[in-house]
Amino acid sequence: MSTVLITFVVCKSSNFLELFLEQTRNYLMQINFCANCGNSMQFNVVEGDHLPRYHCTRCGFIAYQNPHIIVGCLPIWKNKIMLCKRGIEPRMGFWNLPGGFMENNETIKQGATREMKEETGADVKIIGVHSIFSVPQVNQLHIHFLAELINLDYVLTPESIEIEIFDEGSMPWADIAFASTDYSIKTYFSDLKKNTQSIHTSSTLEHEFFSIY
Repeated sequence: MSTVLITFVVCKSSNFLELFLEQTRNYLMQINFCANCGNSMQFNVVEGDHLPRYHCTRCGFIAYQNPHIIVGCLPIWKNKIMLCKRGIEPRMGFWNLPGGFMENNETIKQGATREMKEETGADVKIIGVHSIFSVPQVNQLHIHFLAELINLDYVLTPESIEIEIFDEGSMPWADIAFASTDYSIKTYFSDLKKNTQSIHTSSTLEHEFFSIY
């Protein structure tokens, strides 16, 4: 999205504007009617703004859509990582770190521990933020917390049909669900070898495979 935006700034031809609006619209929830007055919505650049938005030409209401935040844990046990095999789409049957969409009225830390409990039944002690991973193609930001498992009292759930603890050598690399999970796992083992702990940042723009949440 950022590359398209930069091009838009220097090239304002009508054909390019139409292409930009169509590409942008594909990654937003379609809004047909105004939530304020019920009038039909239009999708274009509003006066005084620089990005296309759904907006109402009758009452002026603008339906802003912003990135979704996904929070989760990188749960460790004796330098190994707990992964869950997903029981739901997307990427059903692939291995993932416990996580999901942040809810209203909670902190990112609360959201990560909630998702951990919901998907595995396990309790963890949060150490700190491990990775921040952008997925601009679908307007998402993934945040993983490094977390120590209190014990191995976990349960299978509809979202997690298998739960295993892997070291680096046994990690199912070919069956990892998402690029953010792949990144968090690799940076954890890299930190472990260096005896360091860092906050890592990256995005799907720097990785070969891309899957949405």
